[in-house]
Amino acid sequence: MADVLTERLLAKPVGPFIAPRVTNPERDFTRQVEIVGDHAAVTVRGSTKETDESAAATHLRSHGEDPALWTATGFRSSEWTMPNGETGVSARYTFTRRPTAEVERLPLDELLADLQLHEPKADRAIGDHGFIVALGDMQFGKIDGDGFAGTLHRTIAYLDKAADALESYRLRFDIGHVHIAWLGDHIEGFVSQAGANVWRTPLTLNEQIRLTRRVMLYALSLFANSASKVSMAAVPGNHGEAVRLNGKGLTRFDDSHDTESLIAVADAAELNTEAFGHVEFYVPQTDELTVVVPVAGTVVAHAHGHQWKPGKHFDWWRGQAFNADSAMHQADLLLAGHLHHEHVDSDGRRLFVQPPAMESESTWWRHAKGTTGHPGLVVAITKDGVTSPLEVVR
Repeated sequence: MADVLTERLLAKPVGPFIAPRVTNPERDFTRQVEIVGDHAAVTVRGSTKETDESAAATHLRSHGEDPALWTATGFRSSEWTMPNGETGVSARYTFTRRPTAEVERLPLDELLADLQLHEPKADRAIGDHGFIVALGDMQFGKIDGDGFAGTLHRTIAYLDKAADALESYRLRFDIGHVHIAWLGDHIEGFVSQAGANVWRTPLTLNEQIRLTRRVMLYALSLFANSASKVSMAAVPGNHGEAVRLNGKGLTRFDDSHDTESLIAVADAAELNTEAFGHVEFYVPQTDELTVVVPVAGTVVAHAHGHQWKPGKHFDWWRGQAFNADSAMHQADLLLAGHLHHEHVDSDGRRLFVQPPAMESESTWWRHAKGTTGHPGLVVAITKDGVTSPLEVVR
């Protein structure tokens, strides 16, 4: 059976099911089964006994479907005279696939149906500490490791764990600001390696973007009531670049599916300002790659990490900070993705934090180096320039 969560988050508002035209009863068939997505239609011809609902269920079973997973939603019957003069019956049953128990357990259904159903909380927590959730490198769409379905389940599960961690940290800190950092490469895209990754990317570009957008929507719903101030920031990754030719980007540096997904979420949040009016959304300014925002007195910079060579993050940061007009001049904390493993480093009062990737592995890297991934996200407490404690959530 197909992965239910993946199907749910890849769902799109397609047109309604239109039953085929009434068949000609003189056509030479005794049964006809049509299945389109979550809808099925079974037409049977014969005597009354041969055309009841149990016969229709039998025909569903003969096509590899479990009748217990389908609910009859419609019935139409007509009589006609067979060539031998006897009365025949043509009956048409329509079915809809039942939601499975797993679907009923998912917290995503109502969110994705309508963000406006979100109930705002009157007494959101206040406090002088910030709680940061940093994640990235889902690369939705690639087949490596446990594929996009595994990454999707893991991302949802780890966001849930981050929400649980927030409640635990509240026992020690007054948390009034929750910040979610989306650090790029949320999609695999088709621009990497000059398009050499296309065969290994079974999801379409729109499907990859749709998963990213809906995971962001889930995080919005999950954390919106958790603090008096909630913010989200997204930066462009190299895989999320909108256009490349011969390995080179052709449009502005901020032209990214990674950031456009968050912009779409921000637009959706405006539909319910009562529930989400306190949530702030940040993406880079025109032709920029970084975002710098204050979180509980700490100036937090966001970058994907493809702008410097491995281990050279502080060299890059120093170069950016040399420009006194740059917000990087003020940054206390730099969050970055790209290199797929956790890395925490400090230089004086400045702190660099790189969360691991959310994907399970890069098969190319495993072949080259022998190691797989170790997915996770980072949560941290911050206040007035000091970020501590922090932990990797797995």
